[in-house]
Amino acid sequence: MLHHEIITGWKLAAALLLGLGPCIADVGLSHGSAAELQGAASIGLNEVVLVIQSQRNSYHARRGHQRKAEILQQAAGMGQGDPLVLLLHELSMYEGDWSILPALPRLLASHGQSASWFVFVEEGTRVTLPALLRALHRHPAQEEWFLGKPLHDSEASIIHHYAFAEDPISFSYPDPAAGWALSVSLLRRLADRVQLERLKSDFTIDLKHEIALFIWEEGNGPRLTAVREFCVDERDGCATSFTSYLANCGDPVPKTDVFVAVKTCQKFHLDRVPVVKATWEKDADFLEFYSDVTDASIPTVSLGVANTERGHCGKTFAILRRFLAGAVPKTDWLLIVDDDTLISLARLRRLLRCYDPKEAVSLGERYGYGLLRNGYSYTTGGGGMVLSSAAVSRLLSSGCSCYSDDAPDDMVIGRCLTSLGVPITHSPLFHQARPDDYTETLISSQQAVSFHKHWNMDPVAVYKHWLQDSYERDEL
Repeated sequence: MLHHEIITGWKLAAALLLGLGPCIADVGLSHGSAAELQGAASIGLNEVVLVIQSQRNSYHARRGHQRKAEILQQAAGMGQGDPLVLLLHELSMYEGDWSILPALPRLLASHGQSASWFVFVEEGTRVTLPALLRALHRHPAQEEWFLGKPLHDSEASIIHHYAFAEDPISFSYPDPAAGWALSVSLLRRLADRVQLERLKSDFTIDLKHEIALFIWEEGNGPRLTAVREFCVDERDGCATSFTSYLANCGDPVPKTDVFVAVKTCQKFHLDRVPVVKATWEKDADFLEFYSDVTDASIPTVSLGVANTERGHCGKTFAILRRFLAGAVPKTDWLLIVDDDTLISLARLRRLLRCYDPKEAVSLGERYGYGLLRNGYSYTTGGGGMVLSSAAVSRLLSSGCSCYSDDAPDDMVIGRCLTSLGVPITHSPLFHQARPDDYTETLISSQQAVSFHKHWNMDPVAVYKHWLQDSYERDEL
């Protein structure tokens, strides 16, 4: 599904579902021992709130608690008191807190009187507290500061609505893996704006970019200040470093544990389907192509649902029913992709080892709709939607259905799962767009699971470069 079309064409549908400038400052990195760093800091650990951007899924909740314990253990060894370490998914019962803005008023109300800094880190971000204190000390908390490791677009990007198209490099946003920080003065103003203003877009697509845009406020607020202590790679003097989004949870799940459903239609049988067959189909033990016609040469399965130009909700729900009805091999996991999705099934199977298929799991690249107004999240379809068999069972037994065959399938499923209390679990390894639509700095450090769309590129070459592991390269 093409999400810039959603924004213009499906706002009414989504609302119905809901109702059901200046250069970046480069601050130098000071090296020194832990003792020197501690001595240099004039702010205390008790003035720092660390927010771990954790998720409700049991695997991610465990990772969040482990990271919190590590930080507090480090603080105990310093003997300077404890920072306040919060898990984002525990701030409230509202699933939309992952988009940060809805959580700011609560953070301010609970901790604005005692805290000077709010630092946001990923579950996989390691924190070195003495270096963090030194970095924060250089920036007076009574002023408005937005600190982090900058990323920028090298060309105008669809996922950023082509913002700064004339000079994409001029606007920076934080690398979430390195963490980012807000002074209490800035957070106070942002929290007030969240309560008083309406966002220009109801959609949350790329959180890190949209946070930076909201803070910048068309030039009325601060830009991101680059602080070299916010790091991804571990080195001397860094306040943060990052592990991996593809954790080693053991051996990959077997191929026989994953059923792959590819959505296609007759007009794409001759161009998109051959790409799937030339790249990643061989890595699937169980795979079916679902089309509007039966084509024995592929082969395809017709589900009796007419093709629609967008949405495909009717087709997707027919796939869900077929998966549970015993018409296909019984597996723990269902992967639904488009015929122009490029995916590494080998990496996906490594990722799935971290999750319990007995839980209701919805996994992929998470987007949001109306999250400042008690909205909902959803796994975007183009990057691939992964559902545990338990999630499919809960979804269908709830009576959830499409309001039309061309409704946005990913958004309908997300709205239904949200109403059932099933969390939408995010992995940045799934991508709704092409590699060129993301900053190379970011995706080069990942082991991406998927990309989407064949526009203006050679999809087989993209697959080989970004998704094919080295041991596979001689096979294509």
